[in-house]
Amino acid sequence: MGHDDEERRPVPAELRGYLGEVVRRVRAVCGARLVSVVAVGSVALGDYRHGRSDVDVVVVVEPGLPAAALRRLAGELAHPGLPCPAAGLELVVHDAEFAGRPVGGPGFLLNLDTGPLLAERADLDGAGAAAFWFVIDRSIAHRAGITLWGAPARQVIAEPASADLFAALRAAVREHADGPGHRAEDRVLNGCRAVVFCRSGGWSAKRAAARETAAAEPRFRALLEAAVRGYERPRAAAGAALPDAEVRAFLAWAAERVAEAGE
Repeated sequence: MGHDDEERRPVPAELRGYLGEVVRRVRAVCGARLVSVVAVGSVALGDYRHGRSDVDVVVVVEPGLPAAALRRLAGELAHPGLPCPAAGLELVVHDAEFAGRPVGGPGFLLNLDTGPLLAERADLDGAGAAAFWFVIDRSIAHRAGITLWGAPARQVIAEPASADLFAALRAAVREHADGPGHRAEDRVLNGCRAVVFCRSGGWSAKRAAARETAAAEPRFRALLEAAVRGYERPRAAAGAALPDAEVRAFLAWAAERVAEAGE
């Protein structure tokens, strides 16, 4: 059920059974109110790395799904009751009215993080949430999402307005420039992805974005190549030892590129 691009990006073999069960449980809980289940993130962008990547999923439902159903859904999907084979599952539920509008903000009914390497959370209230993650995921869903069940992603998830999307990119780079809570390689690679989006107008996988940026900006090449090597290690391994001053200099440069593109 999807557009032609989806057919060219198969779900990784390591995730097929798991995602099939996720869809089955989402359908069982949401029933007739379920509109679509969409894979985003590294799965949609063709760079899922087993042992390193999360599984990112967006669920769209008709308005009015009760909070009790959302809490039940979180329980049905929680690891280890449903063992997650990836580093973790990050699943967001939006209602169709919100998802279909080109708006910013988190706008979720449920924000679920679960899995062997994620801190557990199941939020039903977006107050205080970092909106940029959700805006970026909706853009990726609209442009490249793999529909696992239901209506095609492009039909039910709108591209956020340009001003909201560039605001999200600026916030993402600021978040990674600050550093706490993020591995050094993730800080760098997310900066690369933002820069490449501003240059090309499209989403790239993190490693591809780093290689493209390194080719265009030789002064950062050693840092970006080291970040890619760190990203290619399992998440359970120690993070890459990248010089913090170089990481911050690169992200300051990336912030300037994003600001210029959004003017």
